[in-house]
Amino acid sequence: MWQAISHQLSDVLDRPFKIREHQPVDGGDINQCFCISDGEDRFFIKLNDREHVAVFETEAESLRLLNEADCIEIPQLIHLGTCREKSFLVLNYLPTKAMDDESSFELGRSLANLHLWGEQAEYGFDLDNYIGLTPQPNKWRRKWCRFFAEQRIAWQLQLCEEKGIRFGSIDTITGNVIDYLVHHQPKPSLLHGDLWHGNCALSVNGPIIFDPASYWGDRECDIAMTELFNGYPPSFYEGYNQVWPLDEGYEDRRDLYNLYHVLNHCNLFGGEYLRQAEHIINKLGLTE
Repeated sequence: MWQAISHQLSDVLDRPFKIREHQPVDGGDINQCFCISDGEDRFFIKLNDREHVAVFETEAESLRLLNEADCIEIPQLIHLGTCREKSFLVLNYLPTKAMDDESSFELGRSLANLHLWGEQAEYGFDLDNYIGLTPQPNKWRRKWCRFFAEQRIAWQLQLCEEKGIRFGSIDTITGNVIDYLVHHQPKPSLLHGDLWHGNCALSVNGPIIFDPASYWGDRECDIAMTELFNGYPPSFYEGYNQVWPLDEGYEDRRDLYNLYHVLNHCNLFGGEYLRQAEHIINKLGLTE
C-alpha cells in the first residue's frame, strides 16, 4: 500500500517521493490518519477502505471551494487516490495545537468573512456529500425553509425510521419545520457544515478548520453547531459578531438547527442522542 501511494505522489509532485516514515496521527473515529514523510517533505494522509472513496471525493470538493473563498486557513489538497484495497486523501501537513482566546477571536472573524463571501441565489451544493459517514443530500432549493426541512430534518427522520426509531409523523414534523422557518430567508452562505470544536485548531498559519461537509445554507447552522458541544469560548463569538452580528431570532432557531446533528448522532450511536432528539422535538412542538 505505501509503495503504491509513494508512486502516485511521485507523479503528482513530479519528483521521486518514497515514504520512509508513516506515523499515526489522531484523526477521529472514521479514518486511519498518518503523517508521512520522505525525509524532506511531510504530508497528512487519511486512509479508509476503497469503497470510501466517494466520501473523500466530496470532502475534496468542499476543501476546493473553501480554499477558493480564501477567508480562513483550510488544508490544501495534494492528492486523492485509491490502491488495491484502500482509498486515501493526502493533504499538506501543519502541526496544530489547541486554540486560545486570541486565536478563537481570530477564527470567529475569519468565519464571518467566509459566510459573507460569494454570491449564491439558492441553498444546496453541486453534489451530495456526507456528514460523518451519513449521506447528506444537497439538491438546490430557492426557499431555505424547504431545503432545511426536507433535506436535513426529514432526511434524518427517514433514516431513523429505517432503523426502527420513530419520533412522530415525518410529514407533520417536516411541515412544522417549514412553518417555523417560513419567514426566515437568509443570505446563502458557504458553510463548513460540521463545525464542532474537534474540527478546528491553531496551526502555524493561524486558526484552521478541517473535515468539512460544506453546502450553501444559513450561516446560523455553523454557529449553532459550535454551541452544541460547548467547545468554543466567548472570544470566538465576539470575533464573529464584530464582523457580522447574528440576526435577531438566532437563539430561537439554534435548537432547530442542532436537531439535525443530534438526529445524525442518534442514527449513528443511539442512546443519549435519542433522548436529546426527543427533548428538542417536544420543546419546539414539532409533532403537534
